[in-house]
Amino acid sequence: MSVAAVPRTWKKPPLIKSAWLRWTLIAGVVVYLTLVTQTTPVNWTRVWEGLPRGAAFLSAFFPPDFASRWDEIADGIAESLWMTVVSTAVGIVLSIPVGIGAAKNIAPAPVYYFCRAVLAVSRSFQEIILAIFFVKLFGFGPFAGFVTLSFATIGFYGKLLAEDIEDMDATQAEAVRSSGASWLQWINYGVQPQVMPRMIGLGLYRFDINFRESAVIGIVGGGGIGATLNTAFDRYEFSSAAAILIIIIAIVMACEYGSGFVRRWVQ
Repeated sequence: MSVAAVPRTWKKPPLIKSAWLRWTLIAGVVVYLTLVTQTTPVNWTRVWEGLPRGAAFLSAFFPPDFASRWDEIADGIAESLWMTVVSTAVGIVLSIPVGIGAAKNIAPAPVYYFCRAVLAVSRSFQEIILAIFFVKLFGFGPFAGFVTLSFATIGFYGKLLAEDIEDMDATQAEAVRSSGASWLQWINYGVQPQVMPRMIGLGLYRFDINFRESAVIGIVGGGGIGATLNTAFDRYEFSSAAAILIIIIAIVMACEYGSGFVRRWVQ
């Protein structure tokens, strides 16, 4: 091949090499989206007529009113923070043995399958469904929300812990075991140092999730700021609802920046 025939620019190769298969998939996606659009009932007249009402609804949120219901808002925020902190701590503590048992490379088969079943059950239901069940079981209030968030944390944290243990460097763990360490010493010195930095970051991330979920489960009776927000909507106090939403966003942002700082400090 001559120098002149060598291409001068690099061209990214296609994801699917076969042009026939590539265009067939594109045509199938286009046909599917067309059929979905045609079969989804949308009354565009009602949408157009609802735009002014939507604008009026959004304008009712401004300006946010922090003063009128401040005592109720402060109590709801404190309750949500209590639920978040306690449920995250309890959920992580309970998920550690479950996560270790769900790691296939360190747990015997019966323990592995049992712990995997526990994680599967914990992750099978959304927090809102769990909250409805526990509110029926324990009654209205923050305790039902605490149990809901703790149960959800077990499934989230335990699964990620198990996967992190399965992906760890086996050489380091085997070196500790070959030195004559007991099982607990092996976990503490061979496994824990490899998974701890990521687990700290995931724990802070779960704290963030639990606070946001506390606002949702409060709407169905789980206590916290969600109950205060629901009351504000029921009373058509949209300016107070806007204040609550702003506070929730501010706390979530503070958790996000705080977790980033802690992760950098730990790692």
